[in-house]
Amino acid sequence: MEIKTEIRRDSFAVKITLEDGGKILGWAYLYVILQDRHKEPYGLMENVYVEPEYRNRGLGTKLVELLVAEAKKHNCYKLIGTSKKIKSEVHAFYKKHGFEEMGLEFRMDLIKDSKVLTKD
Repeated sequence: MEIKTEIRRDSFAVKITLEDGGKILGWAYLYVILQDRHKEPYGLMENVYVEPEYRNRGLGTKLVELLVAEAKKHNCYKLIGTSKKIKSEVHAFYKKHGFEEMGLEFRMDLIKDSKVLTKD
């Protein structure tokens, strides 16, 4: 058996930030990922976050709308959003925006003491 490792630089990330007067209100990332099974890339939504004092003002909805538009712009054939099992309010939020529950996410933490840069 021969094992080949290839570093691909054809996938990329887009960060969307909402600001008001220099104050960051929220942000989200879209990872556009190319792979060999489809000619089109897929999108992965990650770190959709609104600062606690700015929640319930439609900013999360705005971020998701911007992510969807950005994924379409890059011709993604699907967009994936993930959430912890205990975050039922996030699950309802994604479903409200047209996402469907499709399966399970499996995770392996490789750095046990990795520090979160935000409170949430």
